[in-house]
Amino acid sequence: MVMTNNGHTTQTTTVTTQNHNTSHDHAPRVNFAKAAPKAFKALIGFDAAAREGLDPALVELIQIRASLLNGCAYCLHMHTSDARKAGEDEARLHMIGVWREARNFFTEKEQAALALTEAVTLVSRGGVPEDVYARAARHFDGPELARVLALVFTINTWNRIALSTGKIAGQDERAAH
Repeated sequence: MVMTNNGHTTQTTTVTTQNHNTSHDHAPRVNFAKAAPKAFKALIGFDAAAREGLDPALVELIQIRASLLNGCAYCLHMHTSDARKAGEDEARLHMIGVWREARNFFTEKEQAALALTEAVTLVSRGGVPEDVYARAARHFDGPELARVLALVFTINTWNRIALSTGKIAGQDERAAH
């Protein structure tokens, strides 16, 4: 726990990574899209439904924060690139990982979404606290809140697919599907 300048405590998360061999002397991992096309297409549909009606900037913030928490370089690279292409401010991208200490970069609504993203992504560490959920519910109506949650679910799933199948950051494979 770390005490922030506003008197609140915040839990810091340390993501440890292993030194992965990036040479190609190991067996390639499964291509999830080709090996499980129905599951892959279902996830694409779920992701699209989650995004529907949400502010595209908010979508990228959520995806970037979850990818940071999960240590998914593939998705982090993809979503920071997408955010830049959509005109996101570079300073905000640098502050997503420390948004609580850089609140002035984010609206109250974005902060509520980032807090909810963290709680859902790290759900095994104590669930989704009532105050975090209530804060999000004050900023999003029922259908919008459900889509924010669905987006957090999908990015966590995409992170797990990328990490478990050995996706390499900088190689955006979306155009191939």
